[in-house]
Amino acid sequence: MNELVAGIVNLQLGNFVMFGIALILIYLAIAKDYEPMLLLPIGFGALLANIPLSSAIGHEGFLTILYNAGIRTELFPVLIFVAVGAMIDFKPLMQNPFMLFFGAAAQFGIFACLFVAVLMGYDLKEAASIGIIGAADGPTSIYVANKFAERLLAPISVAAYSYMSLVPIIQPPVIRALTSKRERMIRMTYHQTDIPKIVEIAFPIVITLVAGILAPISVALVGSLMFGNLIRACGVLERLSNAAQNELANLVTLMLGITIGSTMLAQDFLRADTLIIMAMGLVAFIFDTAGGVLFAKLLNLFLKNKINPMVGAAGISAFPMSARVIQRMAKEEDPENFILMQSTSANVAGQLGSIVAGGLLLALVPAFL
Repeated sequence: MNELVAGIVNLQLGNFVMFGIALILIYLAIAKDYEPMLLLPIGFGALLANIPLSSAIGHEGFLTILYNAGIRTELFPVLIFVAVGAMIDFKPLMQNPFMLFFGAAAQFGIFACLFVAVLMGYDLKEAASIGIIGAADGPTSIYVANKFAERLLAPISVAAYSYMSLVPIIQPPVIRALTSKRERMIRMTYHQTDIPKIVEIAFPIVITLVAGILAPISVALVGSLMFGNLIRACGVLERLSNAAQNELANLVTLMLGITIGSTMLAQDFLRADTLIIMAMGLVAFIFDTAGGVLFAKLLNLFLKNKINPMVGAAGISAFPMSARVIQRMAKEEDPENFILMQSTSANVAGQLGSIVAGGLLLALVPAFL
C-alpha cells in the first residue's frame, strides 16, 4: 500500500509547476504548431521526469540511459547534424556567396550575450554556453553547453529550441522596428547560375578541411554537417540521403527531445538561473536579428543595387523558418516581391555561421582560462 501512495505523498509544489511548464510546451507543439517534433517530446520528457519516484529516470531509468549514451557523449547532436546536412541544399548560397556575410553578421547576439553574462557574474565557460543560445541552433547549443556548463544544459537547451520555434513571433517586430516600409519593399534581382556537380561535391569537403584545420575542436560539428551534405550532393547515395533526412532525423530528434525534457527536474530547473538564461537567450535572438538587419542597412549606404534589409535577419541558423518568415513579410508589403531565394541563401549561411561560431567558442574560451 505504501508503494501505491508513495507518488502522491512525495508530490511537491515544484512538481506541479513543472507539470504546468511541460503542458505549455505540449500545447504550443499541438495547438500552435511551434516545432512540434521538438517541443512535444521535450514537454512529455519533463512530465515523465517530474513524477515523484519516476522509474523513467535514475540509475536504471531509460531516459537517464539515453542521456548518458546520447547527450553526455554528444552523439545525438552529431547525428542531428548529419541529418541536417543531408537536408540542406547549399546551391543557393553558392550562387550568392555574398550572403555569407549575413551568416556572420547575424551571430552578433552570441557574443553580445556572452559579454553581458560575464558582466552578470557567470564564468567564461558558462557565459559562452548561455551566449550560444543566440546561434539559433539547438544541437550546437547542446554541444557547447555539454562541454562547458553541463549544469545549465536543461535551461539552455529548452531556451534554444523554444526560441527557434518562436522565430515567426520574435523576428517580425524587431525587423519592423529597424526598417521602414520602403526598405521592406525593396526588390532584389536573383541571377540563377548552374553549379557544376564537382563544385557541389567539393564544397562540403573544402569547408570541412578549412574549418577543421582552423579550429580542430569544431570538426565533430562541421564534419558531421558536411558529411550529411556530401551524402546528398554526391548523387550516388540517394537511399542513404533519404534515410538521413527522414528516418535518422526523426528518430534522433525524438530521442533528443524526450531526453532533454528529462533534464528539466524541478529542483534543477526552478531556479533564478533558469529565468536569467531564458531572458538572455531571448536578448541574444533579438540581437542576432538586429545585427543582420543593421548590417544590410550599412551595406546599402555603399551599394547601387540595394539589399532588402529583411534578408539580413535570415542570417540566423533557424533554417528554413527564418527564410520563410522574411518572404512572408515581403509579400505582406508587396504581394509581387519575391526574395525567398536570397533569404534562403542567408539562412543557409547562418547555419554555417552558427557552427563556426560554436567552434570558435570551443577553441578560444579554454585559451583565455
